[in-house]
Amino acid sequence: MMECNCAGKLSCLSVDTALLEPYLAQYGEQDAKGNLIAILQKAQNLYGYLPTELLVYLARRLDIKPAKIMSVVTFYTQFRLSPIGKHLIMLCQGTACHVNNSEDIEQALCEELAINEGETTPDNLFTLENVACLGCCSLAPVMMIKSPAGSEVYGPLTPAMARKIVADIRTKEQNSKEAAQ
Repeated sequence: MMECNCAGKLSCLSVDTALLEPYLAQYGEQDAKGNLIAILQKAQNLYGYLPTELLVYLARRLDIKPAKIMSVVTFYTQFRLSPIGKHLIMLCQGTACHVNNSEDIEQALCEELAINEGETTPDNLFTLENVACLGCCSLAPVMMIKSPAGSEVYGPLTPAMARKIVADIRTKEQNSKEAAQ
């Protein structure tokens, strides 16, 4: 894990830890250690991902070895160590979606976005992530797109529909960007 070059100080972080402090203050030192997963979830909700320097901060602040924090973060797939795009595409790969050709949807999305599963587009607009189940089996194959405006479920999908949904979002984003200029 990367170390911070601030000679033991916590103030040199580029991450605003003040956002997390009220949540950390709810716990005593021992409770915080026992609630590490909840703290990491809150941190990810606040920052969108878990920057390495924030993990170093938490290790020092909670008196937990960095390796322990990193082992938790890398064990659970819910945690991310890098930022995600504005629109998180979660493509279901559960049994119902799998038997209804979710792999074809994944291939179409990868081609449309020019990324692989687990990656983010260079413009930080989309991240594609496979998930085990979205709980929408009657709509299989299905994807959910989380964005600042909320979440929307799409299904049943075909590769062409998935491509169109992404293209429409990209066009809407481009139009918004142009209107703002």
